[in-house]
Amino acid sequence: MYQVYIIAILYYFFPFFIKAGGDDTLAKKNNNNNPPAGTVCTDLCRNVVGVVNPKTNFNENYIFDPALYKLKIDTLAQVKFWRNIMNLHEDTALISFANTREVLQKISMKDWNAKTDSAKKFFKDSVRLCRNLDSTSKILITAGKKFFYDFDKTSQNFQKGIHCFIDNNVDPWYAQAILLIESPNKLQKSNVGAYGPFQLMKDVARLYGLKVNRHVDERSNFERSAFAASSLIKKICIPRARQMLDSLKIANVDENQLWFKLLVMHVYHAGAYNVQKALFAFNPTEGNMDMIYTLWRTSTARFKSASQNYSQLVLAAMLEMNERSHVVNTHKLALSSR
Repeated sequence: MYQVYIIAILYYFFPFFIKAGGDDTLAKKNNNNNPPAGTVCTDLCRNVVGVVNPKTNFNENYIFDPALYKLKIDTLAQVKFWRNIMNLHEDTALISFANTREVLQKISMKDWNAKTDSAKKFFKDSVRLCRNLDSTSKILITAGKKFFYDFDKTSQNFQKGIHCFIDNNVDPWYAQAILLIESPNKLQKSNVGAYGPFQLMKDVARLYGLKVNRHVDERSNFERSAFAASSLIKKICIPRARQMLDSLKIANVDENQLWFKLLVMHVYHAGAYNVQKALFAFNPTEGNMDMIYTLWRTSTARFKSASQNYSQLVLAAMLEMNERSHVVNTHKLALSSR
């Protein structure tokens, strides 16, 4: 979709030298989505690089997080699994082990749904027997979600999202992460009532000044919704994440680290109380990616499959978008040149 701009190479080797858009301002360009000329690029721009949109020929802002590759996130089975699902049509599914996301087989959903309950149980029991697993080991059938993850469509909002979050003094990494997985194909309501590009609940939207009633729902307004989402992250999600870590006596927390951002994303999705219950179920002593990996396997009353999967989806979608933007090719070139 995008062609990578040479700035990404410079950014990777000389992060102290390069600013988003190639100078000391945040991507000054000739379109209405940009902040006023002269906006100084702060620490919030650490992961902002420029890519050229071939449709407009403008250099647009994009979040490229090198930590995804430094930490070898692209090699994790869970992340690979979700990337497969994002590229798979809904009439096809993957059979996998819940804990490891090891894929056993690709099947037709039509064929699977045609099986009786007893035949499905027999199949799963046979797999457990062959692998010497007990009856509690979950085997999951996950249908493809290519129809939902429309990367071409959602990427059109990155530019606006990045600017809106920076305007509210919030790391734009969160804007791109949310846009990638919450409502990437169209505006729609979730089964619990969340709505808009940032999938906000009514009470959260109203808390930050949005009108939501029978006649008006400002959650559909991108700028208003972005303001509410960034405010939620700044005023509730990040502070509550830090409070949890303080309770666990985890000090010297760097909010720019990938693991912390993913913890904040879990709070955004599941709520602080539910994330805290999950964390306290295994009482981590350090803040790192191992904490996040353990969350993926931790189940409590209201922190179950969807909550466990949330940060996996964030990572998978970011890697998918990097590749589609050709940013990943620049990254590999940079590594091979070292």
